[in-house]
Amino acid sequence: MTAFDYPFNSFTGLDLADGYADARERPGLTRVRLPFGEPAWLVTRYEEAKQVLADRRFSRAEAHRRDAPRALSRIPGGIVTMDPPELTRIRGLAVKTFTPQRVERLRPHVRRLANELIDLMEDVGAPADLVKDFSLPIPISVICELLGVPARDHERFRLWNDALLATDLPPDEVQRNLGELAGYFTQLIVRRREEPAEDLITALVEACDADDELSEKDLMLLCIALLVAGYEATASQIPNFLHVLLRNPEQLARLRAEPELIPDAVEELLRFVPLASSAMFAHYPSEDVQVGETLVRQGEPVLVSIGSANRDAARFEGGEALDLSRNAQGHLAFGYGIHHCVGAPLGRVELQEAVRALVTRLPGLRQAGEIEWKTATFFRGPLSMPVTW
Repeated sequence: MTAFDYPFNSFTGLDLADGYADARERPGLTRVRLPFGEPAWLVTRYEEAKQVLADRRFSRAEAHRRDAPRALSRIPGGIVTMDPPELTRIRGLAVKTFTPQRVERLRPHVRRLANELIDLMEDVGAPADLVKDFSLPIPISVICELLGVPARDHERFRLWNDALLATDLPPDEVQRNLGELAGYFTQLIVRRREEPAEDLITALVEACDADDELSEKDLMLLCIALLVAGYEATASQIPNFLHVLLRNPEQLARLRAEPELIPDAVEELLRFVPLASSAMFAHYPSEDVQVGETLVRQGEPVLVSIGSANRDAARFEGGEALDLSRNAQGHLAFGYGIHHCVGAPLGRVELQEAVRALVTRLPGLRQAGEIEWKTATFFRGPLSMPVTW
């Protein structure tokens, strides 16, 4: 069987490469060869993606013991590469404390912050860098507000996060930053035991202390996961969404005229924008598993392309086009099954309020120069994006 070179996407821009549409038309899974690791099967269709993501016979943790297929030399760890029962314990901790109600209480903070950042952009005057001046400050401020991290430490958190996601840092430097972040959370946990506050860390500590099966390591891993996933994905998607909307002026004009469409529009943008530069995680079956028309043998790695699955016309009619009136519920942008992102409610609040502020406060917002794209990271998006209004 022919093995196609992968990844298909370019790191610059947000287009979904033609290779995915070709793969969706071929019967069975697609055999791929990546820059690092062993060959793999690639899932590109919606139903097959859901199957692999939900089937407990597929392990992500097994990738640590194998030469896992990957596009970049280092893959992220933490709870995203765990299996049950360890993962189940940590997700249980999140479900108990990281509730939609708690997240919704942050909406006024997010809305105020987004408007304050636009006020500052207007005071300084155009052009502005949408990344530096708007999209980066929102998620780091919000996740720190949620966790109860003092404002004076926000910049330290941003630097730690950038180091953990960088693909060009030596492993010892990554481990040093991870150790510093873990040490910070350890101290914060101790303080919250002594002085409880109205924040997520306090709620997590109380839940952890009330359950003998949960450990402080579980608590710390969840905090780190919330920081890394909650920061980078949102910071990338805010300029990504604007870039896509500017390339679809009729859709943008409708959103400006009907801002009540914003919640549904965010779901469609999440579906439409292929955030990851490639399928990120290898799933290893513990036995032979039939996936669509392909029998995957025990131990053969399977990659799932979320971006391609979200364009599958069998699930989303006309999926290659952006349609803000579409019912995009059921998209896989936040994952599926046991690995569905625990921070999805927070991501939705941040993206909704960011889009709301941009389209209502700056009706003339447009690009004012060339975008500089990230080129060595798991999430695609602008490194800088000059805008005017």
